[in-house]
Amino acid sequence: MDFSAVSSALKAIGELTQEVTSLWGVDVQVEGLASELRWMQSFLKVADARKVDNDVIRTSVVEIRELAYDAEDVIETFALKVASKRKGGFSNCIKRSACFLKEGCLLHQIKSEIEKITARIKELTRQLKTYDVSKFGVDAEGPSSSTVRREARRPYPHVMDDNIAGLDDDVKKLGCLHIGMGGLGKTTLAKKIYHHSQSMFNKVIDHFKHLVWVYVSQHCQTRKVWEYILSDLLILCEEDRKMKVEKLAKKVSSFFEKNKCLMILDDVWNIKAWDSLKPAFSARETKSKILLTSRNKEIVSHADKNGFLYELRCLNYKQSWELFQKIVFPQTNSPGYKIDAKMKELGEGMVKHSAGLPLAIIILGGILATKYPSLTKWLKVSVNVKSYFKIDEGQVLKDVLALSYDDFQFPEDYEIPVDRLIQLWIAEGIVSSKQEEGDEGLIAEDVAEGYLMELAERCMIQVRERDIATLKMRSFQMHDLMRDVCLSKAKQEKFFDIADQSNACQLSTIGRVRRVSVHKFISLQCIKSPRLRTLLLFDEFLPKEEYAKLLPLTMRSYYDNHEDEFFNPLVWFVMHLGVSMLSIKYMGLWKNMFNYFNFLRVLDYERGRGAGCKLPKDIGKLIHLRLLSLRDLEFLRSKLPSSLGNLRCLQTLDLRMENRLYSGLFHVPNVLWRLHQLRHLYLPKQCSRKTKLKLGTLRNLQTLVNFNTKNCYVKDLINMTNIRELEIRGPFNIEDFNTEELDKNPPIIQSKYLHSLSIINDEGRMDPRHLAHLLLSCENISKLSLDVEITRLPEYHYSSSNLAYIKLRRCELEEDPMSTLEKLPNLRILEFRYRAIIGKEMFCCGQAFAKLESLSLKYLPNLEEWKVDERALPSLRRLEIENCRELKKLPDGLRFIATLQELKIESMPKTFKDRVEEGGEDFWKVQHVPSIIFQDCK
Repeated sequence: MDFSAVSSALKAIGELTQEVTSLWGVDVQVEGLASELRWMQSFLKVADARKVDNDVIRTSVVEIRELAYDAEDVIETFALKVASKRKGGFSNCIKRSACFLKEGCLLHQIKSEIEKITARIKELTRQLKTYDVSKFGVDAEGPSSSTVRREARRPYPHVMDDNIAGLDDDVKKLGCLHIGMGGLGKTTLAKKIYHHSQSMFNKVIDHFKHLVWVYVSQHCQTRKVWEYILSDLLILCEEDRKMKVEKLAKKVSSFFEKNKCLMILDDVWNIKAWDSLKPAFSARETKSKILLTSRNKEIVSHADKNGFLYELRCLNYKQSWELFQKIVFPQTNSPGYKIDAKMKELGEGMVKHSAGLPLAIIILGGILATKYPSLTKWLKVSVNVKSYFKIDEGQVLKDVLALSYDDFQFPEDYEIPVDRLIQLWIAEGIVSSKQEEGDEGLIAEDVAEGYLMELAERCMIQVRERDIATLKMRSFQMHDLMRDVCLSKAKQEKFFDIADQSNACQLSTIGRVRRVSVHKFISLQCIKSPRLRTLLLFDEFLPKEEYAKLLPLTMRSYYDNHEDEFFNPLVWFVMHLGVSMLSIKYMGLWKNMFNYFNFLRVLDYERGRGAGCKLPKDIGKLIHLRLLSLRDLEFLRSKLPSSLGNLRCLQTLDLRMENRLYSGLFHVPNVLWRLHQLRHLYLPKQCSRKTKLKLGTLRNLQTLVNFNTKNCYVKDLINMTNIRELEIRGPFNIEDFNTEELDKNPPIIQSKYLHSLSIINDEGRMDPRHLAHLLLSCENISKLSLDVEITRLPEYHYSSSNLAYIKLRRCELEEDPMSTLEKLPNLRILEFRYRAIIGKEMFCCGQAFAKLESLSLKYLPNLEEWKVDERALPSLRRLEIENCRELKKLPDGLRFIATLQELKIESMPKTFKDRVEEGGEDFWKVQHVPSIIFQDCK
């Protein structure tokens, strides 16, 4: 049950009473409001503990949440517009004297609103007090027991073995289709083929030169599918995004015809979707193959009458129980391990209700694994399972997904990067920090990350990408059925709405919309909700046809098409006219936003084409904003308004915008120092020379991206004691630096939490002494990325012993860096990218790189010889060599690395490939490696 809204409102009241100078005029009202909210919070907790779920409670929860939101809005308005101006003593009173009348009116309005909200809460309280929740359900608090936390598991990676048998030969046939209802494992099986995780698939995968995976989904967007295919093949260029769909299809078809490709189209829903995609796969003579997954059996005969159909089947009871045991009782195969008899009985009973659906078993097992070994909690889940599951087997999967959602509820329903999701949760007040007695406690980001881990353990989300150094989640996805359940729940609880052309009119009639996700263009006037808190925009501000009419007249078009020509004043005038037309269109949209959505807390523009001429100064009216993301928006003017400094509640600010007219340069006014609540700041990639930002007051900052010493002060970094991730872009120059005695220079960073440091600079060399001094301040970092020319690396003792991941690119190191890097005791991943080394030799000596697991050598044009000592690289599991065309042979020492599991050779001369292949001169060095992959070796 959703407590976050009430908790957030109570937190706002608590902070107000602690921080502001005086509650004079509203103190009685605020205390009365807090008292009523506390009772509401207690009621919710009791109802949740008793598992009460009926129309009365559901309706009441929605109403309580709405009242809590209103309470938080009015309290915060008082704090920002009245209370904060009472600080400063007599001098401030003089400045405010002219505003007393306006402040008095505002105070009267706020007082009246608080009284109205309190009256509404009292009426709801009166109604609920007559409703005895204690007679429902059972006590949720069973005997105390420790919860066993387990690593997040991939969805049923082992249940497909019987289905896999004999499939490898059939995959080679054109039109291999996996058919079956949702949750059977179609996508999982296709992923096994794509990632060749089974040795039986190696010969299938080796047959193809290119592998492409594309997720089609229920709402097939043909152009995006084709663009994704070209992008995955690394042949998508900017011109492709502008060409007509017919030419785009022809380009895909041509590549498909000339090359051996395995194309996996996952989750094609219907014949119409296939027909829209078919023009790109129309080649008659080709060695390429298509593997298609679908729930629709009719697609088989329609797509290819001669295609191979592989229909997945449900698991039998024995297979279902084996899968369940591997999730809930992973110690089953351990000697002497015995499953508790009562738990086994309960488990077997629940598995029988799963109808043999792998996804249902996985999610059920994920729930129970987090409650093991509490028998009381298992009993409670067992009761819920029996009440949830219907006789209709087709409903079973959605029921178990609903059980999982109820057991641990979170609002997000679509695939999203982890960092962005966490920032949204915190901005919404869904997640807050936890202070433990006698401890510093957990910040909100850590709490949210813990919740996501729990969701992964319960198999409600599927981890897509992990951080290469820390192995933390970077992105995830939901199974589409899980997404459907979440959408249904969100609609039932009126948590948010998805807006597009299909429901825009309906949305305009809804009185109170709090959160809107715009997936297709609609006029923002359709969303008539003055209390809107969250606005996520996933599409263009203007329809494509409107944008297409205006864009050719803009300066951007002139810049793109005439940048090498002599400047023409007449054309410049026409361009200005086009800009004005475009600006008028966009400014109307911005104006609607500022007029309608005064209580907006989240404004996140995900992708799409521009936002108009400039960011209006009225953005400063959105004083409640916690998250403002303008990433990838295209503005035609480079100056940002100083009113950004009014957004004092901002926690996340993303200014990574686009500007084609001024070489991408933006002018950011020196107002960000006012935003004391900022936790995550993403500056533009390039700022104008006029930009000079003071950031020393941002003590809560955890993420700082695109920090540039030309526009910011190095000395400000020392005040950011909570910084976790720092990305420096451009020259890194330290003022008044003592080059003779490095230890005499003041420290640059004093955050013990900094774990990731990245430096990107294409404007000249970096002084190794500056880098050494910077690294000396970063004593706890685990990730280091250097994309900058530097003559040599600092000695290893300047670097953190915690370094687990290092990436070097464009460093142009003349000396072999291995003698320095090999001394880092915890280094697990090392990547050399484009011209990281320009020397001819590299040597890994005895007992070097004790913990290194992955090594990549890419685009090292001068490397001719690489030597590896017999005892070096004892833990190496993966080795990748790409485009090192002067490298003559593999080092002899590879034969001693027994841990090596994968060797990938890409874009190397054919002579090098011939040496490594079976029968070649170097094969004896790597014949013990299970997987050797060759790609584009000509």
